[in-house]
Amino acid sequence: MAGKEGKCCFVAEINVGIVGATGYAGAELVRLLAGHPAVNLAVLTSQSYAGQAFWEVYPHLYGYVDMVTEELDPDLLAERCDVVFTALPHGHAVAVARAVKSRGKKFIDLGADFRFTSAETYQQWYKVEHTGADLLGEAVYGLPELQREKIRGAWLVANPGCYPTGAILGLAPLLRTGLIETDSIIIDSKSGVSGAGRGLSLNTHYCEVNENIKAYNVARHRHTPEIEQMLSALAGQPVTISFTPHLTPMNRGILSTIYARLKDGADVGGLPELYRRFYEHEPFVRVLPPGMLPGTRAVAGSNHCDIGLVYDPRTRRVVVVTAIDNLIKGAAGQAVQNMNIICHLPESTALAGPGLYP
Repeated sequence: MAGKEGKCCFVAEINVGIVGATGYAGAELVRLLAGHPAVNLAVLTSQSYAGQAFWEVYPHLYGYVDMVTEELDPDLLAERCDVVFTALPHGHAVAVARAVKSRGKKFIDLGADFRFTSAETYQQWYKVEHTGADLLGEAVYGLPELQREKIRGAWLVANPGCYPTGAILGLAPLLRTGLIETDSIIIDSKSGVSGAGRGLSLNTHYCEVNENIKAYNVARHRHTPEIEQMLSALAGQPVTISFTPHLTPMNRGILSTIYARLKDGADVGGLPELYRRFYEHEPFVRVLPPGMLPGTRAVAGSNHCDIGLVYDPRTRRVVVVTAIDNLIKGAAGQAVQNMNIICHLPESTALAGPGLYP
């Protein structure tokens, strides 16, 4: 049960483990949690850098994080930690989840392994067998603005993908109120290169990315069914979208421009107020005033999602624009937000404040 007031629900200090700590999302988790007043970083694992000091891999944390990374031992990890984060490629989180469950601890996965209610959907889009299908019914999709109460009681949280976070938050008010035609949704998203991860790839070499912007995985991106799953739940009926991601020559950030056709009789003038009311109590969603649209620079380094919208009377389409930092609200920041909820801490702990500019 609770120790000191404001601490975690089960201990006075939360012992945290991060699996995959030396990827970009894992490193942002380390940075955020190193400054979290209720957290003790207990274990950092890395397949590529085991045995090295963390600051040798990420020099910006020299003097802040003195830990040495370790090889992964799921059972020992779960024994030493109260909350475990995994920041791994798909297909690698199940063994850790089972070890965490067996010891009654909490688990937050930044990968895709627990985001779907159907193992068949996961296998169709990710082309690997799901070895933890029996756990899917226990997982909660960790988008706090829409799932807060479910997250509060969960032991297993599936942190949303970066593209889905901006897209779902941008569409939620419209779908919840039934104002748009569900077969009309187009999502055009542009991401910084850090979304591709830290591994070497020809597509993310400097000469391939600099002074270039390109679409990729058109009509087949793996985040498509994740977006559709949550949008369908909001709409109360199946939703199919057109989703096109693009790679842009910037380090971080996602800008999503979303198009949807309004139903006949929809109150066009009430759209700004609808969004303000829908998110008025959300600390990390900023609905911008009319005439102002989001940019990735304004959210860089922050856990915010900025939203702006415009109605086009010629096409009867509403155009919603969202901006997030793909590594913070799209990954590590949202994961910390979920941990705060699970542990009954103020939701903005270690996340408050604006980002960096310029």
